Amino acid sequence: MNETTSESSEVAEHPRFAKPQRVAFVRSSWHPDIVAACWSSFLTEIEARHIAPSQVDLFEVPGSFEIPLHVQILAKTRRYTAIVAAGLVVDSGVRGFVADTVIRALMDVQLRTEVPVFSAVVTPEDFDETGEGADFFRQHFATKGVEVAEACANTLLSLERLRGQVAAGIV
Repeated sequence: MNETTSESSEVAEHPRFAKPQRVAFVRSSWHPDIVAACWSSFLTEIEARHIAPSQVDLFEVPGSFEIPLHVQILAKTRRYTAIVAAGLVVDSGVRGFVADTVIRALMDVQLRTEVPVFSAVVTPEDFDETGEGADFFRQHFATKGVEVAEACANTLLSLERLRGQVAAGIV
């Protein structure tokens, strides 16, 4: 590396897919200004990983509890190679129940349909939707968007290789 190039300024080259990928992104409409940060950062990162934004469809649902049914219906269409779910669960009385129910249902969908499902459903202990609290959660969701795009792309690449090996009789 020469003196004018630093490691932090280098752009990572991500592997390309052998086949076109199509992703569904299902997000809850509760606290849309916060959850939207996940969508925005997801689109930026998934494009860097060679899935065009035109290949990502956005679906909005009323709340996180409604996400699994929509994910299941989308998975059954076989149109999508992956589905991402994003939501914010903040009602302390039902937070644990809703979060556990959503995550288990999403896992069940992916195991039954073999369409990978990724969760950016967040359940904070303390939620302050004003001022600094809202800014913190917006940034948290922006980070989650990058993380879920990375997980999505890496899983799709891994599954593409695995399915190719299965088809070739290697595995």
